Amino acid sequence: MKNSRIKQRKRVNPKYKDRVFKFIFGNPANKEWTLSLYNSVNGSNHSNPDDIRFNTIDDAVYMEMKNDVSFIILDEMNLWEHQSSFNPNMPMRFLSYGSRLYDNYIATSEYSRFSSRLQSLPKPNCICFYNGTAEQPERQVLKLSDAFGGEGDIEVRVTMLNINYGKNKDLMDTCRPLGEYAWLVDRVRHHQHVLRNFEAAVDAAIDEMPEDFVIRAFLLANRAGVKAMFLTEYDKEREFELLRREERREASRETECYVREEVAKDMLKKNYPLDAIKDISKLSEAAIRKLAKSIGVAVL
Repeated sequence: MKNSRIKQRKRVNPKYKDRVFKFIFGNPANKEWTLSLYNSVNGSNHSNPDDIRFNTIDDAVYMEMKNDVSFIILDEMNLWEHQSSFNPNMPMRFLSYGSRLYDNYIATSEYSRFSSRLQSLPKPNCICFYNGTAEQPERQVLKLSDAFGGEGDIEVRVTMLNINYGKNKDLMDTCRPLGEYAWLVDRVRHHQHVLRNFEAAVDAAIDEMPEDFVIRAFLLANRAGVKAMFLTEYDKEREFELLRREERREASRETECYVREEVAKDMLKKNYPLDAIKDISKLSEAAIRKLAKSIGVAVL
């Protein structure tokens, strides 16, 4: 089973690196869905999808620097990211993406870096669409300044919107493609829980999509790619979860070691014999002697 999963991962990942979210909302063929989501997020009513000019970063140009969806509409630079796990470091990622996007904008526009007159720029609009399984508020703002504990001369604010099925109802109601995408993800998770097979879960969810879903025909026409993208996301999430578990185990080990050292230090200061300190703290003799030297006491 493990070997087949590894083979499947190697087969899927090289071709289908994008997320299903990006495939739906960052696809030039689906500009009307992108515009619908933009209008829902911003409370606007733009009607011409051709006002959207995609400028998503391609990792062929910037290695390891590829964002999900970005586009300019009128006087706004929109940066959208999709996350299936909570990441409080998103503002730093948006700062990196934004710098590349504005560099590209300046290089392809009439912007003059050295003009004595103020040069206008499109206003940045940073949105993170979250649909992980960990409970999060329907809406929250992540700030770059949170990372350095106070206001600084550079700030980035990212609005994180929870797009799990049943969350942000107004957003879902005003953007049908988003509501349908949220439904699809929810059904994939449901079938995964029942079938215990992720590929079968994706198939089952796609098969039961209601016929009136506006994204249905598009997803059915691209079924193989959609399945591969879901599988790639699933693999990545499993890898991230394994990493998080290891980080938690490592943090637990560090905490346990710290507690043992503090117990040993306290006993050393109270002149407990070496054997007693070893027995209580579970530290080695060498570790205890090193601690004793660090706090300037003798070992009895």
